[in-house]
Amino acid sequence: MTTPTTMTTDKMKIVLFDNPDDHFDLLPLSFTRPICDFRVGITTIREKWISFLPDAQIHALPVDFLRERFGQPDDASEEMLFVSGAVVPDSDIAAKIVSLKKGQAIVSDDRTLAFFGSWRDLEDHNFADIYEEDLRRLRNVYDVFIMNPQVLVEDYQRITADRKSCPLPSSNKVIGDIADKDGMPMIFIEEGAEVEGAIFNLKEGPIYIGKDAAVMEGCCVRGPIAFCEHSKARMGAKLYGGSTFGPYVKVGGEVDNSVIFGYSNKAHDGYLGNAVVGEWCNIGAGVNCSNLKNDYSKIRLWNYRLHSFVRTDLQFCGPIIGDHSKLGVNVMLNTATVIGVGVNVYGAGFPRVFVPSFQEGSANGGFVDVPVKKFLTVAERVMARRGISLTDFDRVIFDRIFEYASHLKR
Repeated sequence: MTTPTTMTTDKMKIVLFDNPDDHFDLLPLSFTRPICDFRVGITTIREKWISFLPDAQIHALPVDFLRERFGQPDDASEEMLFVSGAVVPDSDIAAKIVSLKKGQAIVSDDRTLAFFGSWRDLEDHNFADIYEEDLRRLRNVYDVFIMNPQVLVEDYQRITADRKSCPLPSSNKVIGDIADKDGMPMIFIEEGAEVEGAIFNLKEGPIYIGKDAAVMEGCCVRGPIAFCEHSKARMGAKLYGGSTFGPYVKVGGEVDNSVIFGYSNKAHDGYLGNAVVGEWCNIGAGVNCSNLKNDYSKIRLWNYRLHSFVRTDLQFCGPIIGDHSKLGVNVMLNTATVIGVGVNVYGAGFPRVFVPSFQEGSANGGFVDVPVKKFLTVAERVMARRGISLTDFDRVIFDRIFEYASHLKR
């Protein structure tokens, strides 16, 4: 493994902005956060920029209804570096973007990926020089789990470089080399983590165990994989490579190549694969989610921007689940089911493969609207367990999402 370099900037102001088309292509996950706050690999996109450019001022600029909560444009005439929040940086991409001069832009597929100038010039596409070049970026929600294995390894190299891991207790079993050919450890344990009686396979990639995380006895873990701070892998979990479990996530059962952003629970037996789960979700005991069609045909996935199912050319795709959604005991999901924000699915049978936000019900009994007031009561209760309060800004966001969901049903 190579150790990435950190670039320096002279207090450069960098704005990670959301193109409206990107926002709609990445729903339902972008309903409740700027794209730069998507977790890909170990860290979020925003956190990657902060690590590459520690001397820069990094700000988010999401679509309009998220701005009061996450960021507003400053003086529209102020010159700064604008970068699409969908760009997933590495050291080369970061160096290329910070080298832009006034008026220069990087554009791909009619979407601006980077520009040095003012917000007004960006909105007016007033560019002096345009470079047609594609950069690594999120185009679709499933790109999160597709990119995750590679980006996870990149994050691991950067986060652990020149640092010493806490020791791995002797009760654990390791398969593969504990260090790579350059001497970099293939398993890294942060302070406060509890790791006992687990099996770690390092042959396919490294394993990162964050601060105060726990990997309980009987867990079988294959790299590359990441447990972020305060996450917990429960006894006997079978966890495959390419997965990331964000802060305060509880995970159990069988999980493969999936990303759970944070504060969500999939704590029991059941299968989840090739999936992306937002925050504050709960996946009940015995929930099984298909990621492969019985006829092995290519998968179609709901796209909010086009208001239709679109071909993905993927053979494997599990569920995409927005924030604050719940799956009851023994729920089953068909391949590539998209579930919006604030959804509660329960009962037998397979629900439809697209469930709009603020719905509750079952495949057999049908779905009804969840009133915003009822949703907020539950959300407050769930978040309070982690000592986090629902803000007035959050309430406005959920009102807007409810309005959008209501519009979809007309």
